[in-house]
Amino acid sequence: MDTANLTREETAARSAAVTVHRIRVELDLTGAPERARTGFPTVTTLEFSSTVDATWLDFIGEGVQRVCVNGVDQEIVYDGARISLSGLVDSNVVRVEAIGAYSRSGEGLHRFHDPVDDETYLYTQYEPADSRRVMACFEQPDMKAEYTFVVDAPSGWEVLSNQSPTHTDLGVGVQRVEFAPTLPISSYITAVAAGPYSRVDGEWRRDEQSVTLGVFVRRSLAAHLEAEEILEVTRQGLDFFTDAFAYPYPWGKYDQIFVPEYNLGAMENPGLVTFTESYLSRGAATDAQRAARANTILHEMAHMWFGDLVTMTWWDDLWLKESFADYMGAHASAVATRYHDAWVTFAASRKAWAYQQDQLPTTHPIVADITDLEAAKLNFDGITYAKGAAVLKQLVAFVGDEAFFEGARLYFAANAFGNTTLDDFLVQLSAVSGRDMSDWSAAWLQTSGMSTLWTETEADGRSILVQTDPRPHRLRIGLYERVDGRVLRREQRELDVVGERTEIDLPDADLVLLNDDDLTYVKARLDARSLATVEESLSAIDDPLARALVWSSLWNATRDGELAAARYLEIVRTHAPAESNIGLLTGVLANASYTIRHFVAEASRDQEQRRWVETVWSTLEAADAGSDAQLSWARAFATASAFDDGHQEQVRALLDGQAPEGLVIDPDLRWQLLTALVTTGHADLADVAAEQQRDDTGDGRTAARRARSSRPDATVRREAWDSAWNDLALSNDHLDAEIGGFRAGGRRDLVSGFEDEYFARIGQVWGARSIEIARRLVVGLFPAGDSLEPVDAWLAANAEAPAALRRLVIEQRDHLARELRVRAAQA
Repeated sequence: MDTANLTREETAARSAAVTVHRIRVELDLTGAPERARTGFPTVTTLEFSSTVDATWLDFIGEGVQRVCVNGVDQEIVYDGARISLSGLVDSNVVRVEAIGAYSRSGEGLHRFHDPVDDETYLYTQYEPADSRRVMACFEQPDMKAEYTFVVDAPSGWEVLSNQSPTHTDLGVGVQRVEFAPTLPISSYITAVAAGPYSRVDGEWRRDEQSVTLGVFVRRSLAAHLEAEEILEVTRQGLDFFTDAFAYPYPWGKYDQIFVPEYNLGAMENPGLVTFTESYLSRGAATDAQRAARANTILHEMAHMWFGDLVTMTWWDDLWLKESFADYMGAHASAVATRYHDAWVTFAASRKAWAYQQDQLPTTHPIVADITDLEAAKLNFDGITYAKGAAVLKQLVAFVGDEAFFEGARLYFAANAFGNTTLDDFLVQLSAVSGRDMSDWSAAWLQTSGMSTLWTETEADGRSILVQTDPRPHRLRIGLYERVDGRVLRREQRELDVVGERTEIDLPDADLVLLNDDDLTYVKARLDARSLATVEESLSAIDDPLARALVWSSLWNATRDGELAAARYLEIVRTHAPAESNIGLLTGVLANASYTIRHFVAEASRDQEQRRWVETVWSTLEAADAGSDAQLSWARAFATASAFDDGHQEQVRALLDGQAPEGLVIDPDLRWQLLTALVTTGHADLADVAAEQQRDDTGDGRTAARRARSSRPDATVRREAWDSAWNDLALSNDHLDAEIGGFRAGGRRDLVSGFEDEYFARIGQVWGARSIEIARRLVVGLFPAGDSLEPVDAWLAANAEAPAALRRLVIEQRDHLARELRVRAAQA
């Protein structure tokens, strides 16, 4: 048995027998700047009650040096994941002295050495179960405790945790910082960060409450922080959630830190929220990028209540925090910040993630059956986040805004600092809405898959709304007509749909949107007349949310093989150049690129790729100087140029400074352009070395690694392959760079001989590497060939492989099967 993979049953038994009170964690990080030092001393003192005489603590590190139970040293019984405890009594104090390991995978305590100034930066990332890489703990969400952190670090460093410091002792070149105890929280949301971070301070006030705000980033990125905008969104969020939830922000300070080589978008550690540095642009940024950052800030802030204050008992109810936070991120953006079109981007892009995930054979209900930690790790997916948020939007349409928020207020009041399940939320919602929510829950939260809607006309002229996989929907149908070159909504009808076939009164209209205003979670098809209108006039639709729904419908139909890929690409070429919503444009450009590489028949691919490069280049040239559209098309041009070298001279000219007026070619865009040239054989190692000298930063070194591995040479691709699997010193980002280089340019001729080796390796790598690194290898290097036989053979021969590994392989198989099926259907 893999003892690191905790199960739901055994953790439930442990929390039934053990009640944790206080945990003190002492970390010695003074040696972190020494690159040769791989570990750090960690001492954990746990105070807890127990009704059993034996249990275990979770810890993954370099070793355990001492275990003391109630003042008596015990023989160390440690298997690499669990520390056995015996001789327990009613009230216990356990002290564990151990050596943790600095991480390069983004799991646990991650260490980054900045090549710009040779400074060292540390931060923690735990969810769902990596706090055990830093401290001995009870690694499950329903065993909350008060945590006190004590950190030794080099003097001059910022040292941060969930709470503010109570005092700091200074020594020669070192400092000891002790933090105030936290309120009761789960282990996975405790946090520590340390390093010479740059900081910007702020404050939020409401009546008698004052919250100190801090924004942190590496010194070498301080110039790109946009701290004032971040602080403004933070204050707007605190205003909104304080009113909406009627429960004051409970965690004292509110620090936000942007960290390197981060695996996620962000993490809701109370009092110390971590964000990926990808939310900071090293030059140009679109308003859509800033909107995405604001949405994430508000998503994480919602977690201060949904997830931190009230926490799911086990990962089955992960949705109780993630679905709500995803919904609140969009809702708060739309009503509390300048990013009023948040629901537009949600409709077109965020829900696309849900639709894709929900059509996989591994789809699951929003309230999932999570048997162990490996399953939990993979359930941070499009169902738990985006589908859950979309279903909550349908819930609000069903019960009303006020009932929804009043239910949330009662939920917080009843369960503050506790743990809950689905029923705890439904009880409160039923009470305030006056409705029995069990049927709604059964239809939406406890089933998988989605409905597809379309209209049919009966022989007698009656209009029928048809839905597959029937569920109850409250939706609106929008009727649009062309007026003086614009497409405007003439009428809107709201109705409840329950069964498979519903008769509706549907007047003639140029365009019919079956989920107008995007109230429900459904794939809505366009009828023939509506599709013809869209082909001619999509960009003339005034309402950006209506355009989002149209773009979404077109993309879903293309993925499903119901709309020819060539026809979809023609619509994109015609109307994307006029798309004014940059969030929509960004998604459409990505979808067009994906369609060419995955859904266009092989015989037509080169032609479609060339037409796409021509489109993006001509649109870039015509774009308004300095506009977000100009920057978006420039990025699309760089992406397209890695697959077609018809404009390699223009790519080189952009790198040489001959850019359209107003276009800012920042370091990241330069690397994208240069890598396109390398991938197509029009730049070499000398060019890469010169660019790295120009941009010798952490991001620059990662980009250079990817560019070197992108050279169109079979030996180079073999080296990238070997490095990805075998170089254990690669960080998470450097691993991605090797995988990206191996895949560059879609050159099947350079990477087609690795199928057998891939399937021979994945079982071993799953057992030997952390789940984060193993997942990147299994997904990133999956052989996307022209046959399902190799993957089917592996699945048949490995029925007993770990469930999480099989899930990833099954999902990759399904993606490949869809591509082969859609390509074969192209006429």
